[in-house]
Amino acid sequence: MKAVVTGAAGFIGSHIAESLLVDGHEVVGLDCFTDYYARSAKEQNLAPLRDHASFRLVEGRLQDLDLAPVLEGAEQVYHLAAQAGVRSSWGREFAQYTEHNVLASQRLLEAARTARPPVVVYASSSSVYGDAPTLPLREDSVCRPVSPYGVTKLAAEHLAVLYHRCYGLPTVSLRYFTVYGPRQRPDMAFHRFFKASHDGDPIHLYGDGRQTRDFTFVSDIVAATRAAAVSGQHGSVYNVGGGERVELNHVLRLIEKITGRPLRIQHEEAQRGDMRDTFADTSAARRDLGFESRVGLTEGLTREWEWLGGSR
Repeated sequence: MKAVVTGAAGFIGSHIAESLLVDGHEVVGLDCFTDYYARSAKEQNLAPLRDHASFRLVEGRLQDLDLAPVLEGAEQVYHLAAQAGVRSSWGREFAQYTEHNVLASQRLLEAARTARPPVVVYASSSSVYGDAPTLPLREDSVCRPVSPYGVTKLAAEHLAVLYHRCYGLPTVSLRYFTVYGPRQRPDMAFHRFFKASHDGDPIHLYGDGRQTRDFTFVSDIVAATRAAAVSGQHGSVYNVGGGERVELNHVLRLIEKITGRPLRIQHEEAQRGDMRDTFADTSAARRDLGFESRVGLTEGLTREWEWLGGSR
């Protein structure tokens, strides 16, 4: 089978591409290497992929590329490419988010509908919900994003549904809940916390630490995403979460235990756009995708610490 992975040099995209290659599929990866974080980190993500004869990288923006030859013969498209980051999506930077999250998604959907067409799995985010009055969050909960980033992810979700309803394009969207693990972006919390612990630097914690998250290990995300391409209901949206609501202060204690080092914590003001609490109802993903979170938080954090070289 031929599969296309956008954002293939990124955290989650590289894991999905690698999983497909291990199973013997042909993979075309797309990435435009935005400067949100260093290209060198993305090249490290790509290193295991480049060893496969069945992998080909196409560099460029979805908005600019001729996508017809890229999609030709593809049965599955995994759309991971996006401008990441909640806190940086305000102000003048918002143009980057509309370009890479909305316009790029529309361009890909438009190209896909004129191809065979393939199943398009779109990587959305729990950020689309905002601060909901009740937990756990269900797919039919009202979405009121509290960040411009969340607005653009929700807009692309709506586009995926529209292309299914109007053109019959088989699309499935997944709302990821706080993904972590090896290859995590350097700006993300666990990466920052572990690096600070390793270097003996203080940790900058936004808010009081009592905010809660549903943390999801990257291998669980990969399993759910690939299952969505096979058994997801077209035109549907699914939550994918780790299954636990965990307070950030508890995570910090776990990190101290895993690293064997005390953390120096500097509290900063809560940031605009940060949700207070997240917790996923994953019953729909269990029913349709056979999804089950298999990696608990302690095991997942240990794997990330080892990947960062902290155990050496």
